[in-house]
Order: sequence, then C-alpha cells, then structure tokens
Amino acid sequence: MLNPLINSRSRQNRSMFRIPPYHYLHVLDQTTNVTRLETGPQTFVKKDNEMVLSKTEKMVVVPPRHFCVISNPAMTDENKQVLLDNLGQVRLHHAEDEVRLQQVPFPLYPGEEIKVKITLLTVVPALSALRLKVTRDFTDEDNQQRRAGDEMLFEGPGTYIPRKEIEVIGQHKAIIIKPNTAVKLRATRETTDKNGVNRVAGEEWMVKKNGSYLPGVYEEVVVTCTAYFLTDKTAVHVAATQTFTDEKGRQRKSGEEYLITVDDMEAFIPGVYENVIETKGITTLTNRQYCIVVNPVGANGKPQLGAKKLVKGEKSFFLQPGELLENGVQDIFILGENEGIVLKALEAHKDTFANPPVDRKPGDNWMLTGPLEYIPPVEVIVLSTRKAFPLHQNEGIYVRNTNTGKVRAVVGKTYMLQEDEELWEKQLPLIVKTLLSSESHTAADKHYAKEWKNPNKENVQDDTVGDTWDGTKVVTFQVPHNAAVQLYDYKSKMSRVVFGPDLVMLGPDEQFTQLSLSAGNPKKPNMWKAIALWLSPIFTSDVITVETSDHARLQLDLQYNRHFEIEDLTNQVEASKLFCVGDFVGDLCKAMASRIRGAVSSITFDDFHKNSAKIIEVAVFGMNPETRKVRERIKFPANNFVVTSVDIKSVEPVDQRTRDSLLKSVTLAIEITTQSQEAAARREAERHEQESQGKLERQRIEDEATSEKARKKLLALQAESAAIESTGQAKAEAFSRAEAARIEAEAAVQEAKLKAQAHKIETEAELKRMNAAREADIKFALEQNNLEVEKAEKMAKIETDKFNKMVTVLGTKTIQAMASGPQDHQVKMLQSLGLSSTLITDGRTPINLLNTAGGLLGNVGTQP
Repeated sequence: MLNPLINSRSRQNRSMFRIPPYHYLHVLDQTTNVTRLETGPQTFVKKDNEMVLSKTEKMVVVPPRHFCVISNPAMTDENKQVLLDNLGQVRLHHAEDEVRLQQVPFPLYPGEEIKVKITLLTVVPALSALRLKVTRDFTDEDNQQRRAGDEMLFEGPGTYIPRKEIEVIGQHKAIIIKPNTAVKLRATRETTDKNGVNRVAGEEWMVKKNGSYLPGVYEEVVVTCTAYFLTDKTAVHVAATQTFTDEKGRQRKSGEEYLITVDDMEAFIPGVYENVIETKGITTLTNRQYCIVVNPVGANGKPQLGAKKLVKGEKSFFLQPGELLENGVQDIFILGENEGIVLKALEAHKDTFANPPVDRKPGDNWMLTGPLEYIPPVEVIVLSTRKAFPLHQNEGIYVRNTNTGKVRAVVGKTYMLQEDEELWEKQLPLIVKTLLSSESHTAADKHYAKEWKNPNKENVQDDTVGDTWDGTKVVTFQVPHNAAVQLYDYKSKMSRVVFGPDLVMLGPDEQFTQLSLSAGNPKKPNMWKAIALWLSPIFTSDVITVETSDHARLQLDLQYNRHFEIEDLTNQVEASKLFCVGDFVGDLCKAMASRIRGAVSSITFDDFHKNSAKIIEVAVFGMNPETRKVRERIKFPANNFVVTSVDIKSVEPVDQRTRDSLLKSVTLAIEITTQSQEAAARREAERHEQESQGKLERQRIEDEATSEKARKKLLALQAESAAIESTGQAKAEAFSRAEAARIEAEAAVQEAKLKAQAHKIETEAELKRMNAAREADIKFALEQNNLEVEKAEKMAKIETDKFNKMVTVLGTKTIQAMASGPQDHQVKMLQSLGLSSTLITDGRTPINLLNTAGGLLGNVGTQP
C-alpha cells in the first residue's frame, strides 16, 4: 500500500486529471483559499495556484428503499440549487444533519460528511411498532407540533423514513389476547387509550377484547391474566383492594371478601381492583358425615364471629369467606354393642337425644353406649371414644377413677371404662421390664437369667423395651417349676412368696423383689439381676487364690453344688427366708473361700498337691466330731441355703517358682513313665523281630524251591522255542527274498512307465509354452505396429489440421506476401538506387560469372 503522502505529492505533481462520469474532485484555490467541486465527465487541468485535495471519488448512490445521513449539508434554494457565498464557497448548515433518500447520484460538497452510511430503510411488520423519541421541536406533516422529549409509535405495516428530529429507541410487538385471557395495563403518564378514555399517570385498566393489542406509547403491560374456570366443584375467593363496581353492577367495598361461583359466571378474570386469594373446592358431605362451620355467614351476608353451625349430610356447599371448618369433615359416630363415647357440655342446653330430655350444664360429662348413631351438637364436644376390653381369666387392666384417684385391677371379664375412669399405667423398673420381656429364663442363675448391665455404670440402656411395653395391662409372670417369686405390696406393707409352677398377676401396688447376684470368675457383685429364685440343685463356680505354709500361691477353680431347702411351701414365714439374703451367691463364695484359705495356709505345697480334694472338702464341710468323718452338707439357716458338694476343676500355681517346680516334678514323672514304656516297647519289638526273621527264612527256602521248578520248565520251553525259531527264520528269509525280487521288478516297470509319462508331459508343456510365447510375440508386434500406424496417422492429421488452420488464419494473400516479400524489397531497393540488377555475396562463396557477364553486357555477340 502506497503512503498517502506519496499519493498527495503525486497528485500535486500532476496537472491533468481525468474525472469519469459520476465522479468528483475537490480543488482548492490557493489564491482565494476557496474549495470548489469539479464533477465528471471531464478532463481537469490544474492551474499553478490550485491544489487537488482528494483523489477522484465516486458520487454517493442511494438505492431504492435505502437512506443515508449527511452532516453539515450544503444550503439549497427553492430550486434545489446549491447556494454560494460572496467568495464562491458553498454555504453549509453547520452541526446539522440531513436524511437523503433515493435520488440521482450526488457528490459531497466541501465540508459535507457521511454520518450514517447507506442503510436499508426499516420495514415495520404488522402487529408491531417502532418507539420514537423527539430530540428537538418540530412540526410534522399533519401540522402537529412535536416537543423535545415526546414519544410516539410508528405502527406497521409500513416503511419508516427517518427524520433528523427523531430517534428510534425501541420496538414494540402487539400482544395477542386469547379467549379467557386479559391484559392489565398501566399509564406511565397522562394519555388517552385506544378507546378514547383519558388515563392519568399510574392508572390501571383491563383489556379483555380478543385479538391483537398494541400498547400505546405511554402504556405498559403489568401482567397477562388467565381466567379461572369455575365449575360446580370450584369457586374463587376474591378480595377487593378498593371500592368499585363490578361487572354485575354490584358495589364492592375496599377490603370486602366474596366468593365467585359458577352461578355468577363460567370463567372469571380478576379486575384491576380484585385480588384472588385462593381457589376453593366444594365441601361435600355424605349421609354418614357432618361438619361444624365456625363464623358462619348470616342472612345479612356478614360472618357471625364466634358462632358455630352444624351441617349434616347429604349436602354440598362452598365455605364463604371467613368461614372455617372445625376439625374438618367428620364421620358420624356409629357405636357397636361394646363401644361408647364420652361427651362434655360446653354450653347449657337441653339434651334431646336422651329419653327423656335432660338439661345439661357447662362442664357436665356423660357417656353414651351403643348400638346407636350420634352426631354431637355444637354445644357438645367428644372427649374420647371407648371400646370394651375382652379379658381372659389370666388377663387384666389397671383402671383409675378420675374422681377419687383409686386404682384397681379388672381381671377376667369384658369391661368398658366409664366416663370417670381411665387406664392407669403401672410403673416398673427398667430391669424388671427387661427381665419380663426377655425370652430367656428369669431365674437367679447365669444359665437362665439374662445378663444385665447397670445403665449408670456402663452407660447402656435398652430403649426397645419401653417402646413395646404396655403398662396399662396387668403385669403377669409365669413362675417356672421349682422356682419362687416374692411380691411386696407397698400399700398394705405385706409380702407374699409364690412357688412355681404358677401365674403371678401384680396388683396396682405390688412390685417384684429384685435379686442382685454376684457372677463371673472370680465373683463380682451386682452382675446378675433376677426376679425368680431357682430352688433345685445347681452348680456355682468360683476362682480363688490360696497360699500354702511354704508360701506357694495357687489358683483354684471350684464348683459348688447347692440348692434351697424348704419343707412347708404354704408357710410364708419360712418362704420369706429365701429372699432374706440379697446376694446369696456372693456370700456363699466368700464364706467358702475364707474356709479354704484358712485350711490351705497351714499345710505345705506337697501335702496340698497330694491331698487337695480331701483338704478342701474338710475345709468346706468340716468334720463330724462324733463320727470323725467329713460332713456331707452344709446349711445356712438364714435363707435355708444348702451346699452338698464341692468339685475342684483345676489347680494352677500363681508364682513362677512354684509353677517351675511343679513343672519339673510333672516332667520327671512323665520321663520315668516314658522310659518304662520305651523299655517295654523295645522288648516287644525284639520279640516281633525274631519271629519275623524265622518266618522270612522259611519263606525264602520255599521261594527257592518254587524258583527251581519254574527254571526247569523255562529251559524246556526255551529249547522248543529255539527249534521253532530256526525253522521259521529259514522259511521267512526265503519267502522274503522272493517277495523282494518280485517287488523290485514291479517297481522297475512302474518307474519306466512313469518316466515315459513325465517325459511326454514335459514335451507337451514345452511345446505349449513355445506356441504361447510365439503367439504373444506376434500379438505384441501386431499391436505395436497398429499403435505406430495409429500414432503416425494422428500426427499427420494433427500436422495437416495445424497447417490448414495456419493457412486459414494467415490467408492466401498473407502467405503470398510473405513469399514474395524479400524479392519485392530488393526490387524496390534497386529501383530506388537506379540499378537494374545487383549481386551481393560474402566473398567466400564462388560465383560463376561466365554467363553473368553476358547478362550484364547484354547480347553483344549476337548483334550484326
């Protein structure tokens, strides 16, 4: 790209400019400093005092349906002629714009500029409009005065022609109002709508006419509303935002709420001053239902605040604004034979349901029993429904009188609570609930009782028991066979003991006596909980540590066989002794451990090791001073607890030294026993070895005899086999030689035949190959010759066509002139020199001049 400075210099150096049609130049007269316009077609010759300011430019061509904007346009007169000042300079409208539409091509005068390039005119389609804003005051074509800041709409269909006083600020599209829809509009300033109604700023109105609607320039769309379709089962709850008159001509006060149903109209579009609160469904009551309407609407159409109204089915109705349903739609009370309801009067009224009628006072409670149907009036509330409890002879419930507070147990009959009675829930300790709910046995022994973890110590609590426990039922417990349970009545301060098998039913004031026993090895207190005491013989184990007189510490694993002894089960005084000792297991283990420690501490380890069972039995049961024998049992009279035997399961030293010495002695005893067993085994093995050798020798002799017999038979068979083998070998060799000769002869004949066939095949194949090669060579030569001939013909044709075309193009006269050109030139040259003939040579080529001279001199010799 050339530098503009170079282009400017080139223009200044040029003195002649060719201006094509519809082009122009700007020329500056440096004397007057006036710029003028030169248009084509012409050839402009620049003077010395003139300077071309621009290159040749094309005139501005505005096509149809286009426009452009020219800034600083030239002034024109009534005849559209450009005005000039006194100096000949074009007069301009400075800081002004001019919109130019389709016209003949025009140049830009000095000072004019294109502000907006050639642009297509805006076509406004139907159902749309351009939003225009006036930027300066002017009077339009309708002689209407427009003020700066005014806005207007150019509605389609049409082509918008721009003006310099107006700018386009937006585009609007028409709103399609479908059936059952409407548009809410708001006036942004004082205006007149399309219906000719004057609107003030902020005023809202509805347009419900179906079709297209184009909002005015000072109208804005607030919302598009859709109609609420009303049926026999739906209605619309509407509130008035200010006082107005609706479509039916009824005046609505500000804040008034009312219901629009299908009786009023089928489709409801809320007005400007109407607010839809909700859509309500119809309330339908069957012949088995009723409801109570709170704040019902009276005859004056106003809600009666605080009043109630009973509505019975069958009926369908809409709740009016302000009305509420108390507890919704309710089913009437249908009471069976063993059912009832407890009622309470809220207001003084006359109960006509009773026969004869009864006057009820506020706060009265009474009960109705079935079978019957009952709908409570508005003056009555239903406190609860009652159903009779069918109770087996081993089942019961706790009932509490609400007036006196007395609790009793009802057992073994069908019972319905009265109006002044309620179910009472008996409170039991969690451990008792757990033991009663457990599937395991509840007796006081670790083999039967369920393990209990103290929640205060272990932070463990079983909440699943509380979820399934029903404290209103009479607590029952099946006492196992040979077990006992103690019950204590806190009201009468008495206790009773029940022996199994039996069923215990707790009274309202009775509780189980809990047993907290020691468990584990060694025993730990309060490890087991139980409510039943096992009476039959059972074992109790314990682990204790004792020390001998030689300070050997031993750990004993003991097991006691114990039971409870009671003669008269009906004697409650004797029976209550069973539960006098809380932890009889712990007391037993402590007493026995004390006795055993005292007995072991006075003897050595070796004596205890040899006589441990007897020492422990004497320590536990003691000696009978009369018979000097060990007693067979020991009894604790406080609770009739009897121990009949003690078993030592294991004895283990606690000290390492004692354990090592005991291990050595045991190891030595084991070694002695092992050695004696090894000697006996060795002697027995030697005896078995001698017997085995004798049997082996006899068997060897028998085997040798048998072997000799078999060897003799083998030699005979070998001789016979050798004879047969020699004879057969000779015959086989002769037969094989004859057969080999025959096979060789046949093979030679077959080989000759095959060689002949192979030679024949090779000869025929070679002949075919040579024939095929010759045929291929001949075919190749023919095809090559044909190609050469074809090529020669095509080249000849091409040359001929080329020559013909050259001759045709050049023409016969041209060829003739080319052929005679040199001779004609020489003739003309000689004629111009006055020579009749000439000869030019380079001096190196010999020339025969014998006849030439005669030609030059003419026929001299022939003259007479």
